[in-house]
Amino acid sequence: MTHGSTISHPVARLTRDVAAGLVGHERMAERLVIALLAGGHVLLEGPPGIAKTRAVKRLAAHLPGSHARIQCTPDLLPSDLTGTQVYRAEDGFSFVPGPLFHSLVLVDEINRAPPKVQSALLEAMAEHQVTTGGTTRPLPDPFMVVATQNPIEHEGTFPLPEAQMDRFLLHLHLDLPGAEDERAILDLVETELLAPAPPAAELIAEADIHAARRAVAQVHLAPALKDYIVRLVMATRAGGAVADRVEHPVSPRGTLALAAATRARAWLRGRDHGLPEDVEDLATDALAHRLIPSWQATSEGCTPRSLIAEAMDRVRPW
Repeated sequence: MTHGSTISHPVARLTRDVAAGLVGHERMAERLVIALLAGGHVLLEGPPGIAKTRAVKRLAAHLPGSHARIQCTPDLLPSDLTGTQVYRAEDGFSFVPGPLFHSLVLVDEINRAPPKVQSALLEAMAEHQVTTGGTTRPLPDPFMVVATQNPIEHEGTFPLPEAQMDRFLLHLHLDLPGAEDERAILDLVETELLAPAPPAAELIAEADIHAARRAVAQVHLAPALKDYIVRLVMATRAGGAVADRVEHPVSPRGTLALAAATRARAWLRGRDHGLPEDVEDLATDALAHRLIPSWQATSEGCTPRSLIAEAMDRVRPW
């Protein structure tokens, strides 16, 4: 694979296209594309007003198929996501699909959804299917969930269970912008208000997405690089470098997620092989949400992300 052949691919250009309407969020744009290529889901966590929803809408504008947004509230019902049977006099009961039957689903403030709704969402994310009224229906392919949550407001929220957190390929923590980016945001919004309506975004063909995914699956991970990924994960388990401060270690799904994301990042950079820099760039976003620190570690100020960062300091690639 040559660098030029990759960056000219319409899916590879998605990072640039999504980031073009954002300020200081190139990393978030790339993470969304990595998840698309790896067939995974993304959880975006950060304070309100930092362009989480905007980024997903920009991604949706370039993707084929339909897209939906779900605003989670405590009174949401599973059927509000999955759909329900509706009676019509002319033809009796028929199924009306809910917003999960779209290719890209934005779930805003996911931690405001009650447990039954999160359970319905878990089936969709894990199995790419929805079961209602005893009937299981497949979801579109590709199917991707991007969820958001606010880390500073916890009243009326329902923390995501570990099993559901484990279904997210990547979990990004986003911060407020600095002064320079804040000024650039002001200019960007002013320009958009004064500019004429922008042309419609160029849609990527569904066949191009599937072709890109096949190419990503063929990206080579050397045995030593696979060993590095495994050693990072094992650092959270019994006898590992940070295991003494971990109550629940990273699951095998974390190993698979980090490998898949590594392949996607390498492909986006025009390589047919992964490198340690790919693993190191992605490890925190791919692994931290899959472990739970011990109560003692938490009392000492340790977080899942700081533990993964320490593991990377103590586990070297070669």
